Amino acid sequence: MAISAVLVKELRDKTGVGFMDCKSALAESDGNVEKAIDILRTRGQAKAEKRAGRSTGQGLVGSYIHTGAQVGVLVEMGCESDFVARTDEFQALVREVGMHIAAANPTYGTRAEVPDADVEREKAIFRGQFEGSNKPAEVIEKIVEGKLNSYYQQVVLLDQASIRDPKTSIGDLVTAAIAKMGENITIARFARFKIGESPD
Repeated sequence: MAISAVLVKELRDKTGVGFMDCKSALAESDGNVEKAIDILRTRGQAKAEKRAGRSTGQGLVGSYIHTGAQVGVLVEMGCESDFVARTDEFQALVREVGMHIAAANPTYGTRAEVPDADVEREKAIFRGQFEGSNKPAEVIEKIVEGKLNSYYQQVVLLDQASIRDPKTSIGDLVTAAIAKMGENITIARFARFKIGESPD
């Protein structure tokens, strides 16, 4: 089917992806914008995985101070080149992540940072909820894994749903930025400050 420029523009506005990539995804999805978004996200994930091992020695430290100056965030984000670090898109991403951290207050950046002891404690609590039930062990383990994923979505930054778009995780935002900017991007570290809260 012929893909109209209006449809391509709609997809570009929703994803920020280039014209030709949008046109290709729309052709593949027979003009279905939602399916095209899924196609672009899949491609973006593939591109991001290829770049994941690259060094991110450049980047910047961004700050976000919430209205009223009661909550503030510092976030260090890395990329591969100073050129990308200075782009409006990268700086907007840093601000977006800082704003999210201020609102959602994640404890860890990635799942790998969650202490094993905490993971095992959560699993034990979840398993304990099914003591005395007649559910098979493999069913219980699947439920426990589902609950563990929910736990990660509460405490891990990359797993949290974006405050702007609950259908998109912060990890998805970073993956999309990697695909768009053509460089590996990482969230190196962050700190959140709130008036009256003691540091851990």
